[in-house]
Amino acid sequence: MPTESPAKRARTRADSTEIGTFAVKNIRKLRLMTAVKTPYKEDGNIDLDAFHKHVEHQKANGVEALIIGGTTGEGHLFSWDEHLFLISHAKSRFPDLCIVGNTGSNCTAESVYATKKGFAAGMDCSLLINPYYGKTSTKGIIDHINMGMEFGPAIIYNVPGRTGQDIPPETIMELAKHKHFVGVKECMGNDRIKVLADKGVACWSGNDDQCYAGRHDFGAVGVISVTANVVPGLFKKLMAEERHDDLDKKLQPLYTWLFKEPNPIGINTMLMMIGTCKPVWRMPYTHRAHDAQLEAVKILKEIGLEHCPAFGGKVVALEDKEFKYTVSGD
Repeated sequence: MPTESPAKRARTRADSTEIGTFAVKNIRKLRLMTAVKTPYKEDGNIDLDAFHKHVEHQKANGVEALIIGGTTGEGHLFSWDEHLFLISHAKSRFPDLCIVGNTGSNCTAESVYATKKGFAAGMDCSLLINPYYGKTSTKGIIDHINMGMEFGPAIIYNVPGRTGQDIPPETIMELAKHKHFVGVKECMGNDRIKVLADKGVACWSGNDDQCYAGRHDFGAVGVISVTANVVPGLFKKLMAEERHDDLDKKLQPLYTWLFKEPNPIGINTMLMMIGTCKPVWRMPYTHRAHDAQLEAVKILKEIGLEHCPAFGGKVVALEDKEFKYTVSGD
C-alpha cells in the first residue's frame, strides 16, 4: 500500500480545519490577493474613507483577499493598536473578503501576541515571517513560525531580500506538517515555486514581474500582488485559467517602474498621482522624483487609466511641495 507524503498528510489534516470565515482548504484556492496600500490623512492617521473606496474598487475587480499591514501596507510603521484595529475594521467592513493579517515579527513574543489578537479581531489567516535582522537557526525558524501557527491558518512569507535568510524547501516541508499551514508567499523565484508546488505546497508568487509565468508554467496558485493596487482587474485576468501572454508583456514596464526603488515607494507615489490617496507619507519613505513620475504618466496612459482606481479620472505628476511627510498618526 503506498505511503502518503508528509505534505499530503498535512493537507488532509488542514483541509478539515475551520477557523474564521475561510478554511485552510478554501484559502488555498484563492488566486489573487492584494498587499493593500494603507492611505493616510494629513495628520498621519489612517484615512479610512480612502481605504474603503480603494478596497471597494479591489472587490469590484475580482480581488479575493487583502494582506493588511504587509510591507506595502506599511504595517512595520504601525503601532500594534493601529495594526490590529485595521485588521478588525477591514473584516467588519468587508466580511466576504479573506483578510490576511501580517502579524509576523522578528520577535517571537510579538508574533505570538499579534497573531492571537489578530484572530480574535476577526482575521481569516496570518502572514508569518522568519526572524529578520536577529537571524536564528533552522530549528529556531521552525519553532518561531510554529508558535504563530497555533492560532489559525497561516501563510509563510519567504523574502530573503528583506529578512537576510532563506527558508529552504526542507524547512518549509517541516512547517507543512502543522494543521494550520496554508502555504507560502515565495519570493525566491519560479524555480523555487516549482520545487514546492511539486511537493504539494500551495505557493503564491511574491514577485509581480514573475507571477504570470509562476501561475501558468510553474505551479503557483496565484499571486500576492503589489501591482494589483493599480490594475486589479488586469491581474484577475493574468491569474485566470486562460493565458494572456500579451497582457503580461504589456504590464512589464509598469512592474519595472514600481520596483525601481524599494517597495512601497513606487506604489505609494503612483496611487497618489492617480488620486487614490492623499500625498501623505509616513517616514522613512519618500516620493519618486518628478521626471520618474512623468514616465509613470505615460505608462499608465498606455495601459489605460480605466483599469486604475483613479477616482478623479486622471493621472498627474506631482510637485515636491504637494507631498506631506509625517512620522506617525500620533
